[in-house]
This record gives sequence, C-alpha cells and structure tokens, in this order.
Amino acid sequence: MRCLRLQGREAGPSDTLWLGMSQLLPGGHTSLDASPIEKIYFVLEGELTVETPDGETTLYSSDSCRIAPGEKRALKNKTNKTVTVLLAMPLAPVKT
Repeated sequence: MRCLRLQGREAGPSDTLWLGMSQLLPGGHTSLDASPIEKIYFVLEGELTVETPDGETTLYSSDSCRIAPGEKRALKNKTNKTVTVLLAMPLAPVKT
C-alpha cells in the first residue's frame, strides 16, 4: 500500500484533519493493527476488503467505513485491479 498525503501535515495547512489517498495493488494488504486515532476510509475505485476482529466486509466504489480509535483493522485487495481509497483522520492533538 502506498499513501499520498493530500491535505494536512506536510501536504498543506489544516487545523483538525488530514486527507490521504492510498493505492493497494492486486494482492496488496496491510497488517491487522490498531491506531489510537479514528479513521474514515472512502473507496474511490475498486473493491476493498476490510478485516476487523469481527470479520471481513467488502467495500465498493463510493462505500465508506469508520474505524474507531483502538480498533484493529487490515485492508486487503483480493482482486486483479488496483484499489484507490481516500483516508480522512484527525490530526493528533498538539502536545504543549
């Protein structure tokens, strides 16, 4: 999986969130892992399989899902076509 930041962090100014676009090539996947930050995945193109401890579901173009803070998830491309996904997540609070 490869992610390109579109807005927020080093990609440009944002006070509350960052947007990224990821591509998973055929057979591509991420490990089943958790993050302390909420994530929203929106499928732009292709079929994305999302695995959580509760099972798997497939998202298609224009489908989205929310991954709660601390929820384990893995992303998988089980097809022969590239999957393109928009990722939105809050910026971590600035520590002072």
